[in-house]
Amino acid sequence: MLRIRTILFPTDFSECSRQAFAHALFLAEQYEARLHLFHAVVLHDDDPADPEQRFPGAPELLKKMFEVADSQLAELIEVHKGRPVTLEEFTARGVSAADLILEHAQEHDVDLIVMGTHGRRGASRFFLGSVAAEVLRSSRAPVLTLRELEQGRPLEAIERILVPVDFSEHSRTALAHATELARSYSARLQLLHVVQQPVYPYFYAPVPAMAPVEEIQGIRERGMQALQKVLEEAGDPKIEHEMAIIDGHPASEIVDFATEHESDLIVTATHGLTGLERLLLGSTSEQIVRTSPLPVLLVKSFGKSLIDPAAAETVADPVESPVT
Repeated sequence: MLRIRTILFPTDFSECSRQAFAHALFLAEQYEARLHLFHAVVLHDDDPADPEQRFPGAPELLKKMFEVADSQLAELIEVHKGRPVTLEEFTARGVSAADLILEHAQEHDVDLIVMGTHGRRGASRFFLGSVAAEVLRSSRAPVLTLRELEQGRPLEAIERILVPVDFSEHSRTALAHATELARSYSARLQLLHVVQQPVYPYFYAPVPAMAPVEEIQGIRERGMQALQKVLEEAGDPKIEHEMAIIDGHPASEIVDFATEHESDLIVTATHGLTGLERLLLGSTSEQIVRTSPLPVLLVKSFGKSLIDPAAAETVADPVESPVT
């Protein structure tokens, strides 16, 4: 069972945030969690030593920004005060919204962050907003991101949860979370493994660019067996599921599969890194979040787990990748 006691919902009062709020509220109700509604007031101080950087009326403007934020947060709480969930409002001032969100999450030991990413079309959709990108990179708590859609997707309608599996400990962490969510929503699990074929530069010819058909078939058979074993080790093989193995570039194939197979949520994990490297998302995870039109739950293998330790079962030895 998932243990979610406190959910942080950062909002800028946009339509994107409004759609994300519905998901945060639903999860808070399902897990009887406290829901923190948080708005960052960002306004640079004027510098009296540098007239060009002075911001006329900055104190008055700052006061007004806090008043507007408090008013809109209070309105959200008033509208939903009849719901069986504890709502708390917070505002903070700083020079970086992402830093304020991360500080609040750490100070209040937040279990989950739910936030919207502004939807964009065309090439620009590959760029996350700077706030969302920084929170994703630096948060130790899992982050549920939701891209703005023309028509919002209700979280309670989740029927299919897609879990990319590369047979690493990180993907096993993601599967453990996805399995618990599948139990909660009576959803179907979709396990997907993407075989990335090596591509050799032309001057290595006659090295083949693709593995022989017999080898690919063998990889698929071993992969299916490994996926089944991973699912059984996740704790509940009785959960409805489907498994697939496809070839291609992992991030793009995962997003395309989710769209074509009507997935409702993608659950994936980042690799645990230390030092400065920890600030970087895994390339596949980051690309999934950037391009997926679906909600993505990003679990930090180096950070906080939502799995209730009292209910967690002993994890078996990692499954060896069938691609050897």
